[in-house]
This record gives sequence, C-alpha cells and structure tokens, in this order.
Amino acid sequence: MSGVLLLASASLQEAAAAEGRVLSLDNALASAFANNPELAAARWEIDIAQGGRQQAGLIPNPVLSWDAEDTRRSSRTTTVKLSQTLELGGKRGARIDVASRAQDAAALELERQRNQLRADVIAAFYGALRAQERSDLAGRSLALAERGLTVAKGRVSAGKASPVEATRAQVQLSEVRLELSRAEMDRTNAYRQLATVTGAATTDFSAVAEPVSGLPALPPSAQLLARLQQTTELRLAEMQVVQREASLGLEKAQRIPDLDISVGSQYDASVRERVNLVGVSMPIPLFNRNQGNVLSAARRADQARDLRNAAELRLRSETKLALDQWSTASNEVQSFNQVILPAAQNAVDTATRGFEMGKFNFIEVLDAQRTLISARTQYIAAVAQSTDAWVRIERIYGDLAGPDRTL
Repeated sequence: MSGVLLLASASLQEAAAAEGRVLSLDNALASAFANNPELAAARWEIDIAQGGRQQAGLIPNPVLSWDAEDTRRSSRTTTVKLSQTLELGGKRGARIDVASRAQDAAALELERQRNQLRADVIAAFYGALRAQERSDLAGRSLALAERGLTVAKGRVSAGKASPVEATRAQVQLSEVRLELSRAEMDRTNAYRQLATVTGAATTDFSAVAEPVSGLPALPPSAQLLARLQQTTELRLAEMQVVQREASLGLEKAQRIPDLDISVGSQYDASVRERVNLVGVSMPIPLFNRNQGNVLSAARRADQARDLRNAAELRLRSETKLALDQWSTASNEVQSFNQVILPAAQNAVDTATRGFEMGKFNFIEVLDAQRTLISARTQYIAAVAQSTDAWVRIERIYGDLAGPDRTL
C-alpha cells in the first residue's frame, strides 16, 4: 500500500511541476542538445580520436637489454645494449594520416548525431503537438455531441421527436467520450516521448506551443539535390573512402622492413676486458611482404567507394520521395483548412438548427457530426504526413531554417 502511495505522490509532484509550463520547439531543441546522453557520448569520440592521433605520432621506444653468459663470476661475460628501431617507408606519416582521418570522421559523426537528434526532437515535438490537437478536437467533438443530446432531449420532452432520437444522441456522445479518452492517453504518451528525447527524466511541461511560423516551406527538388554533396551523411561516406585509402597507404608502408640499430658494451670477466658493440639488423622480406593486408585494404577502399555511391543513390531517392510526400500532404492540409473543415462545421450547425426547428431528423445531425469528426481525423493524418516529410528532409540536410543554410 505504501508503494502505491509513493507512486501516486510522485505522479502528483510531476504534474505539479509541469503545470502551467508550455514547451516551445526551440526550448526542446536546446534541452536536447544540452542533456541528451547519446549526444554527450558522441562528443567523447572527438577526444578519443585526438588520443589516437597523438599516439600515432609517437616513435618506438628504445630497448635496454642486459645479458649474461656463464653463471660463474670469474668467467662470466655480461653485455649491456641499447637498441632503437628506425621506422622506414613512411610508416609514422601513414599512421598519422590514418589517425587524422579518424579525427575528421569523428567530427562528422558528431554533426550527423546532432542532425539525427534534431530530427528526432522535431518528430517527437510535432507528434506531441498532433496528439494535443487531437485531444482538443476530441473535446470540441464532445461539446458537439453534448449539444446534440441536449437538443434531442428537448424535442423529445416537447413531444416533437421520438425517444429513439435521444438514444442515438446518447450513443454518439458515448463514442465521442471514448475517443476523447484515447486522445488524452495518446497525448500523455507523446509528452513522455518528447521528454525522453530532450533528456528529461520526467514530463516537466503541461503543453507544447505551436510554432508561430509553422513548418517552413521546403525548397524545390533541384535546389535540395544540388546540396546533396554537402550533407553530413554523404560527407561521412566520402570520409570513409579517404580513411580506407589512408589505411591502404599504411599497409603499403608496412611492406618496408624497419631497421634496428643497437649500441652496447660487453665485459669479459675471465680476461677482464670490455669491448664496445655496434649492431644493425633488418628483417629480409622474403616471404612476408604484407601482401595479404595490402590486398584487404585495397578491397576495403573499393568497398567504401561502392558504399558511398549507394549512399548517394539512397539519399537522392529519399529526398525525392520526401518532397513528393510533402507536396501531396501540404495540398491536403490546405484543402482541409480552406474547404473541407469549414464546410463540415457549417453542415453540423445547419443540421442542428434544422433539427431544432423540426426540418430534419436526428439521423442527419449524426451524419453531419460524424462527417466533421472524420474530416478532423483526416486533417490530423495529413498534418502528420507533411511533418514526417519535413523531418525526413531535416534528417538528411540538417537545419534547413538555420541562419547558416543557403539554398
């Protein structure tokens, strides 16, 4: 019982904290960029790549060795030697090149993660906005149904209509109440999803604010496709090609054997003499010339080029599909706003007034109400389609409305 009380208390505290706060899209984006744990984890890749670049530039450590021949002190020979490996073939420069490309790729990946997070926040925000609008429309539909029931009961009481009309109105009212309950549940879930994306542990807002400017108009297809090479995803695919080519250069450099130079001193206890030692050694690349790794690196570079071409084709296709979806959905939204919804609302008002005056029966009122409710549902679906298309474009091209975006 105490656990239930604690949960109820936590829910009340959350509701109290959220009461009265309206979340805007800009605030949601700012909160996500500051608090999203996945983006925070992606930022560490920059430092990780920097560490790899620093390590790649280091030269091999010298090796100090001590050897003893014969364990008898009077006849023992001891040798102290210092060896240093000299890397040949440009190995160090090739390693630095690979690590530097990894740094560039980490920066691009962070930018891609920001674009993905921005798109996720926009999708969640407008999902919450649609759920909120659906709940509001369900509330307005409830008001219509209650008005219809009041009118029907009044006519039944006056003996001007059959009691069946009041029963029909009551059934319609019950259906609308169920729809309102579902809409409110969907709104609560959408709010929670938005809070999760922004990095908040609880829903600390009571509503979302519809942007004043609405969704920005998308540019024509030709203008967007001209910017395809500048998209983060395609630049990242290009960077993968550069990385693979740098790795190929490193594998080719590995074919050249390194030179080991050593200097030391040897002391022979039996004759009490010390001699200086100088040595040079190098592996003979007779069998292992790193040819297998070179072949693998070359094929990986070819694979990266094909993946880059595939990414371009996919992004080009997704752009065209999203623009077509945007155009169709935007026309639908405009038709609903300008023609369908006003006409459906007018039909409800006319049918209700006519029923009050005895000109229509309640079946016509119900039909008008259901038509308006259906039109509102289709309107929400059309808005969802246009929002989805915009989010898909933003996911590819980044912030289209930003001050640094020129189309």
